[in-house]
Amino acid sequence: MTDHDGVRDLLAAWAFGALDPAEGRRIPPHLAECHSCAAEAERLRETVRLLDGPPPAHPVHNGVGVPGSSALDALLTRARRTRPAPPSVARHAAPYAAAVAGLNALLPEMAGRWSTPVVHDWDVHATVAHLLAADEHLAVRLGLAARVPGARIDEDADWAAAWERRTAEVIAHEYGRTPEETVADWSAQSAALLGTAHARDPELAARTTLLMGLRLPVTEHFVVRGFEAWIHTDDIGRALGVVVPPPPEEHLGQLVRLAVRILGSALGSEAAPVLFAVRGGEQWVLGSQSDPVAAELTLDPVDFCLLVGGRYTPDTVPRNADGDAAAVRNVLERAASLSWL
Repeated sequence: MTDHDGVRDLLAAWAFGALDPAEGRRIPPHLAECHSCAAEAERLRETVRLLDGPPPAHPVHNGVGVPGSSALDALLTRARRTRPAPPSVARHAAPYAAAVAGLNALLPEMAGRWSTPVVHDWDVHATVAHLLAADEHLAVRLGLAARVPGARIDEDADWAAAWERRTAEVIAHEYGRTPEETVADWSAQSAALLGTAHARDPELAARTTLLMGLRLPVTEHFVVRGFEAWIHTDDIGRALGVVVPPPPEEHLGQLVRLAVRILGSALGSEAAPVLFAVRGGEQWVLGSQSDPVAAELTLDPVDFCLLVGGRYTPDTVPRNADGDAAAVRNVLERAASLSWL
């Protein structure tokens, strides 16, 4: 890997201030010499500022000025003008609030490109419609009115079939409307969710409820919503050729810990135990807690989330593994099988 490639791979983490000092020192000298990386760094830092609040008048990156772009400035000005102020929410709803802000920041890039293929058989318009459907279940559970007619919660139905059916209904409904109308309803619904008492009060949101086949506290259902909103924002970004930064470190940790808890439950206590770790973070024993560890598996936290989100297969996800290959394979396959996104 060239130094250019190495620095480029670090830019998203650097934009969020998530690099250790040694890695961070590599960035400014390279940006001073490489226009393409400097432009990408500027775009990433502006995205971070959109999530955090108004940017300074003259962006400076670790003391190094970065060339600007009038087109980028106009895009970001439009995004700031149309983006609603982020609501004040509790920690459990913060990943969802950040993901919503991230998708709102990406909206100007979608203009005139709504038919661009994204994921599954969805284009950009359908992907936003899917997010409208995906958030609807929690919104209705918390007492909000559905934005699309026909919403229902049937606890006795097969949740996966009901989920696919409702997504298809909402997408068909939204194809009869303009993309801007779909975005308006998605934005209004997400704002209403973040405006509920459950988004601000962890004690109120501690009660459990069954959604999408998962009985979890409402706090964790908000984390699931943040997970899905980020995944599909990343899908849209990739389709449009725009790099979407990963969630901030604290939010990413919340996504990882929730995914590990669900994965542990799915594996059960009979699976061969695997010591699972996310690079630079925590580790857990998955499977049997009474037998000796059969293997060790380490994934990058973003790659783990993309695996659980169905964006990697067990064969393609980058990993470090030692020990029983079958035990490792079982964990990877079970993680990939969790995807409903």
